[in-house]
Amino acid sequence: MLTELFSIIAPVFVCAAIGFVWKRRGHPFDADFIITLTTVFGMPCLIFATLVKVEMDWNAFRDMAGASVVTFVAFGAVSWAALKVCGLEQRAFWPGQVFANFGNLGLPLCLLAFGQQGLALAIVYFTIGVVLLFSVGYAVAAGTSSIQRLVRMPLIYFVAAAMVFVVTGTEPPQWIYATTKLIGDLTIPLMLIALGVSVASLEVKSIWRSLGLSLLRLGTGFAVGVVTALAFGLEGPARGVLILESAMPVAVFAYLFAARHDTQSGEVAGTVVVSTAISFATLPALLWFVL
Repeated sequence: MLTELFSIIAPVFVCAAIGFVWKRRGHPFDADFIITLTTVFGMPCLIFATLVKVEMDWNAFRDMAGASVVTFVAFGAVSWAALKVCGLEQRAFWPGQVFANFGNLGLPLCLLAFGQQGLALAIVYFTIGVVLLFSVGYAVAAGTSSIQRLVRMPLIYFVAAAMVFVVTGTEPPQWIYATTKLIGDLTIPLMLIALGVSVASLEVKSIWRSLGLSLLRLGTGFAVGVVTALAFGLEGPARGVLILESAMPVAVFAYLFAARHDTQSGEVAGTVVVSTAISFATLPALLWFVL
C-alpha cells in the first residue's frame, strides 16, 4: 500500500515542486500564457481524447454526473450558511468554498489513482464544475451574470463532440484522436507546475482566518463526498473519484475572481495557500481512504 500511495503522490509533488521552486528562484513564468494554453487547448483536447476511447457503462457517467451536481449544491448551501454565521462576505469567499481545485490537482490524482477510467469519471465532475464555476461562481463574485462566458468556452464544444462519438458508438478519425491526445497530454503536467507557481506567488495575510476557511473547505468537501457516494451507491473508482474531487483545496480561480472584482483578494489568497498545504499534508490519508 505504501508503494502504491507513493507512486500516486510522487508525480504530483514533483511537478508542483518544480513550479514552486522555479517561481521562488525568480525565474520568469508566463502564467497567463500557460492558463490560456491549458484552458483553451489542453483541457478540451484531454477531455475529448479521453472520452472517445474510454470503455465505460453509460450509467456510470450518469451516476457520476448526478452525484457531482448534488455535491456542488451541498457545498453551496453549507458554505453560504457558514459564511453568513461568521459574518464573512459571500462574494469574496463563497466561490472558493464551493469550487475546489478539481482541475489542476484533482484530475492528476484521479488519473494516477484509478487510471483512464478514473480520469474519465473525474472529467465528468470537472466539466460540471467548470460550467457552474463560470456561471454561478462568477456571477456571485462579480455580482452579475453573463451567459457569454459559457458560450466562449471551447471545453463545452469538445465535450459535445466527444459525446457524439460516444453515443453513436463510432470512433473519430485517427488523425483527430492523435492530435488531441498529443495536445491533451501536455495539460496535466502544466497544470501541476502552474499550481506550484501560483502557490509560490501568493501570500497569507490572516493565518487564523485562512486556516479556518481552509478547514471548512476540506472538511465539508470530504464529508459531502463520502455521504453523496453512499447515497448514490458508488463503489470502486467512482466512489474514489467523487471523494477525491470533493475534498480538494481552494482553487486559484477563487483568488483570480476576488482580485478581478476587488473583494478581499489578499484574504482569499491565504485560503488558497493554506488549504493547498493542508491538502498535500493529508493526501496520503485521503488516498488510503479511497483506494
